Amino acid sequence: MRTTILFGGTNKERLVSVASAQALHRALPEADLWFWDVTDLVHEVSAEALLGHDRPFEVDFKPGNRGAALAQALDKAKAEDRVLVLGLHGGRAENGELQAMCEVRGVPFTGSGSSSSNLAFDKVAAKRFAAIAGVSSPDGVALEDLDAAFAEYGRLIAKPARDGSSYGLIFVNAKQDLVAVRNAARTEEYLIEPFVSGVEATCGVLERSDGSIMALPPIEIVPAEGAFDYTAKYLLKSTQEICPGRFTPEVSKSIMEQALRAHRALSCSGYSRTDFIVSARGPIYLETNTLPGLTAASLYPKALKAQGIEFADFLRDQIVLAERRGRERV
Repeated sequence: MRTTILFGGTNKERLVSVASAQALHRALPEADLWFWDVTDLVHEVSAEALLGHDRPFEVDFKPGNRGAALAQALDKAKAEDRVLVLGLHGGRAENGELQAMCEVRGVPFTGSGSSSSNLAFDKVAAKRFAAIAGVSSPDGVALEDLDAAFAEYGRLIAKPARDGSSYGLIFVNAKQDLVAVRNAARTEEYLIEPFVSGVEATCGVLERSDGSIMALPPIEIVPAEGAFDYTAKYLLKSTQEICPGRFTPEVSKSIMEQALRAHRALSCSGYSRTDFIVSARGPIYLETNTLPGLTAASLYPKALKAQGIEFADFLRDQIVLAERRGRERV
């Protein structure tokens, strides 16, 4: 099969996706490059254009040529016997819509299928399923109970129920922040929770073509300015990401067990990354990412390296898994 890296997308995380594609191309230089732009067209682009794009986290990538509609591009992928390596994040790329379009055509792709992608992308539903598997998570706060919850807990955190890369985070530390939450909730659904103090952590899970599944070393995150938002993740050099994290063996084991439970509860495939707050009462579940960042600075590749797994080997094994699942669907 021909390998094709699909990157870009129509949502805010398309900038991160371009940086992921640069790392993917360096590991898979033989793969073709397809860019999905904000107008819903897919363009074939050159390696020179991709690698020559500076400041991908800040500046939009421009393909500079005519493209085909997404559906037509996927039809072409099927006709040309392609397997898609998804260097995509968020929106229709991660909520299961793209995966469903691939599945109905019989186009193999890396990562989780449509159903599990859709479930994990909905933070409210994902929390519910993770809890069924015994994963600890904070209680949710209904919008109508916002004032009472703030009076009870003193601090809250609100985030879009269906978004990634820490876009739209609102820290509720004062009464005026309640207004910001209500205004934001007018345009999209928000997940509101009591603020949990502790150390931020994340843990990748890896499935391999030999049938094994494992949790990767947990990563400890020390944000530069107190919040691990988009700026701290991708633009500030002072954010520390320590892998393996400086946790006790017992805490590390708990993080890894809960990441595996979340992966299985959400029926993820291939790989995932689950975020936690390590509080005084142990790891607290935040969310699971089915298409985590794969940039040179991203967390998942750092965990692979700490485990002794080369990035290119990881990708080639994921391609084998994708092709196998594609045959099983047919």
